[in-house]
Amino acid sequence: MKILLFGDLVGRPARNILKQVLPVYKKKYKLDLIIANADNMAHGKGVTKNTVEEITKYGVNIITCGDHIWDTKDSFDILEKDDQNLLFPANFPAVSLEKGYKKLIIGSKKVLVISLIGRVFINNHPDCPFQTVDKILDRNKDANIIVVDFHAEATSEKRALGFYLNSRVSAVLGTHTHIQTADEEILSGGMGYISDVGMVGPKDSILGCEKDLVIEHMLTQTKFQYQISDDDNILINAVILDVDKKSGKTTKIQRINEVIKSSL
Repeated sequence: MKILLFGDLVGRPARNILKQVLPVYKKKYKLDLIIANADNMAHGKGVTKNTVEEITKYGVNIITCGDHIWDTKDSFDILEKDDQNLLFPANFPAVSLEKGYKKLIIGSKKVLVISLIGRVFINNHPDCPFQTVDKILDRNKDANIIVVDFHAEATSEKRALGFYLNSRVSAVLGTHTHIQTADEEILSGGMGYISDVGMVGPKDSILGCEKDLVIEHMLTQTKFQYQISDDDNILINAVILDVDKKSGKTTKIQRINEVIKSSL
């Protein structure tokens, strides 16, 4: 089974490039499941109903999020819905466990996608991701393939969760820092791992933001004005997993790290 996860989507540039490249990626990689982390999808922070509907229309099956999920008022309305493909980090105290994972039937297999957020250097004060994922796995013992999006700051915490879940899930994929790491590997238990998938957003930027504004803020320590870079060269960071349908183990993990000029 082929599963793709896009790193943090940054605003309209990311949404536009998904519209442009997803038909190509589907055909090229023969994808069975497309996941995207949308923590910065709406104007750089959080999600809205319209942006969720937009990328769903382009072909994204599951949308994960992170620390910016509460930055838009739409998130609370989405949280109350039962039939949605947006996952909230399951270890947020305000989120019921069921909102943090989704199980899909793909072919004859049950594929479980889990969204978690880290605690190290995260200001939202989430519950323990280790204990939370144990509860989710205990409820979903029939899942054949399991993918975890761990939205966390510290590589040590991501690495720890990876080893904690080794042989118990198909993959632990880190998001949040917007910088793709080159440490993709398959651990001894057949679990795919990477510390951070990276981002989808303007390349000539600092984490997708207009770089001069970030530098000015760091020099002056005055109030930061967030503005997405207008560079139309879009960095696309993602990973593709080849997962054995029978064992649920990852047999290959491949990074996508390319720049494509937006035509929209």
